[in-house]
Order: sequence, then structure tokens, then C-alpha cells
Amino acid sequence: MELQIIQNKIFEVRGMRVMLDFDLAEMYETETKRLKEAVRRNINRFPPDFMFELISEEWQILRTQFATSSWGGARYLPFAFTEQGVAMLASILNSPKAIEINISIVRAFIALRQYALGYAELNQKLENFMIETNMQFSDIYQALTEMADQKGTAKSRNPIGYLKK
Repeated sequence: MELQIIQNKIFEVRGMRVMLDFDLAEMYETETKRLKEAVRRNINRFPPDFMFELISEEWQILRTQFATSSWGGARYLPFAFTEQGVAMLASILNSPKAIEINISIVRAFIALRQYALGYAELNQKLENFMIETNMQFSDIYQALTEMADQKGTAKSRNPIGYLKK
């Protein structure tokens, strides 16, 4: 499966990157109901940092991002799976398709992490540049201020040039 498609299905909820149960079920080519049943049968494998159920406010915020209507759709709040939770799904959905999709999903999470690290590095370089630039401007401002102060205390000189008659 293409990484870009998977990355578009990764959202940030509660400060964690997650995938929702219905997107995972679609990728695994199974029903959401069956995926949730398998998770509930193995709930001890899914601590809160692996999987959690969205609260209604979180779901409403995500629904506005999907631009879905309020009619129809899911009757129950979706499960959100972190990267570790998606990896754990591979152990309970032990089919060749599930294994193939899990590998693609883990690669997508890794690509997002690398992108975030690159962004943080670039942000740090920009911050350092701004600090250095501000120091240089401070030095220039100080030199100009000193020159302006010296101008008023300088001795007056005889003008140089031709006199008009």
C-alpha cells in the first residue's frame, strides 16, 4: 500500500499519532465490527498508550476534518491505535494481508517520525541564526549610538573649500 495514503490516515489525538479503527479495518479488508471484536477479545494486549476509545468531543473534531455528514456512519466511538497498537494488531489479526498492511503502516509512522525530526533540526538552525543575527544587529546599533554621541562632542573645524564672494 502506498505510504502517502497511509500517512493521510494518521491523525494526532491527545498528543499521539494514531490511526482509527475503521481506516485500519478498510486496509485489512475486514469489517470494523470484526476488528473491534478481535481487539476486545485481546484487550489485555492494548494498554492505553497502544489503543484508546475517542471521546465524543475528539470524534467531532476529527469528523470536521473528514467533512462527513452527521447522518449515518458509526454508532460507536472509534478506537484510536498508536504505532505500538497497530503493531500489536498484527499479532491478533494473523493473516497475510494484515502482516503486509502492518509493515506498510509501520513504515509510514517511521517516515512521519523522520520528517518531524528533520523539522525540529531545521527549526533549531533557524533559531540559532536568529540569535546570531540579533547579536550582530545589537552590535551595529551600539556602534551607531556611540558614533552619534561622539558627533555632538567633536570640535568644530574650519570649513574646507572655496569661499563665495
